[in-house]
Amino acid sequence: MEAIATDFGIEKALKQLGVKDINEGTSTGSNNFSNGDIIESYSPVDGKLIGKVKTTTQADYDKVMDAATKAFKTWRTMPAPQRGEIVRQFGEKLREKKEALGKLVSYEMGKSYQEGLGEVQEMIDICDFAVGLSRQLHGLTMHSERPGHRMYEQYHPLGVVGIISAFNFPVAVWSWNTALAWICGDVCVWKPSEKTPMCGIACQNIAAEVFAANNLPEGISCLINGDYRVGEMMTKDTRIPLVSATGSTRMGKIVAKEVAGRLGKSLLELGGNNAIIVTPDADVKMTVIGAVFGAVGTAGQRCTSTRRLIIHESMYDTVKNAVVDAYKQLRIGNPLDEKNHVGPLIDKDAVKMYQNALTQVVEEGGNVIVEGGVLSGEGYESGCYVKPAIAEAKPEFKIVQHETFAPVLYLLKYSGDVHNALEIQNGVAQGLSSAIMTNNLREAEAFLSVQGSDCGIANVNIGTSGAEIGGAFGGEKETGGGRESGSDAWKVYMRRQTNTINYTTSLPLAQGIKFDL
Repeated sequence: MEAIATDFGIEKALKQLGVKDINEGTSTGSNNFSNGDIIESYSPVDGKLIGKVKTTTQADYDKVMDAATKAFKTWRTMPAPQRGEIVRQFGEKLREKKEALGKLVSYEMGKSYQEGLGEVQEMIDICDFAVGLSRQLHGLTMHSERPGHRMYEQYHPLGVVGIISAFNFPVAVWSWNTALAWICGDVCVWKPSEKTPMCGIACQNIAAEVFAANNLPEGISCLINGDYRVGEMMTKDTRIPLVSATGSTRMGKIVAKEVAGRLGKSLLELGGNNAIIVTPDADVKMTVIGAVFGAVGTAGQRCTSTRRLIIHESMYDTVKNAVVDAYKQLRIGNPLDEKNHVGPLIDKDAVKMYQNALTQVVEEGGNVIVEGGVLSGEGYESGCYVKPAIAEAKPEFKIVQHETFAPVLYLLKYSGDVHNALEIQNGVAQGLSSAIMTNNLREAEAFLSVQGSDCGIANVNIGTSGAEIGGAFGGEKETGGGRESGSDAWKVYMRRQTNTINYTTSLPLAQGIKFDL
């Protein structure tokens, strides 16, 4: 296979994004001053080195925080609609660089080019949403029980928002947080995944270009790089009132404990063990499309990926055979080639996790009906390409209760009515996304009722994967309980204040209390 840079224009894309093989790392815009160890970013697509990034030391971090806290004093005084104009310009820059950034996302993370473009489109969409929101940061007014008094509630910016993002969505999740935080008057310090640092550099370059063109402080958008130790700098820092963290449940519990210990706020988007329920009234064709994309999209590395397919016994063989036939049509290979459906896993550690899951499901008594395995040979030199696998299993298997971040789909059988299926679906620790395939109105409503899905996302006749910007995104239980993106998710980035104004010449007390002097 020829070099990716030659075939798919990666070198050109990197140049357009200002990403070079240089020691960039800690940044408040155009100023880079990292002094830590070097992270080398290798593409899972072909195993080639993309670039090197210096990690953030404690001294570097303190410089970033000084810049951010100083910038906040300027940024918070700008009227929200004017902040919206800056976010609009950022969205326009993303439109200009969509192809280049989409290619970098695909090449550094391994998802398909179409998914890479889709992720950048999510960034553009959240900017559009945020621009409109900049004129709708509404508070409340209410009647006072005291004559001549007025009461209302308003929202003020929090300050510095710390963002810790994961490798699987290396740019979109940052933008979900950042666009809303900026609108709210906050500034942001971002630690991208150490597995996708070049995407962070690219986004920071785009943001810095917009702020420089508007003569605004660089500290409004800050970047730090490194492993969990750099993340700990944020979680322990009392100068950061909100830490938004996306990643594993294990990581989220550590962040939650540390931030709560200093009485800070945390927004957590953690693990998912998502299921699709297939009832006797399901449309099989729609079921197959939703289940297959949900299971193999991003090589099963979405927090909303479909892990479990819970099928009624009367439909079991029909659905199983249809899904198995669909898997035979999957093309695995270079994700920048739009003919391929499935790209590589992020790294060889992810491959080991995938292999261990397939071993464990067999040890627990499961039956692998679509064989997995690691691909080798021409085009698969990175060692990160695997075959999407399907296993018949039981709900109580330990591996089924666990989130495996890889393309492994478990088929589970249920009998009786939809409530039996819901017991299986809800019988895991995670609670992010869920779906039901049915043309039965009663089943659909039962799924959405208070006795139905316990997940933050519950879909009818679409899969578990994918989310629109307009709705709040997030889950319950060990998924963390946070909400990002649309609806009223903006409120988490602000502090709430209740105000009472007395416009009389007397001072009556609440509840009719008398205190005469």
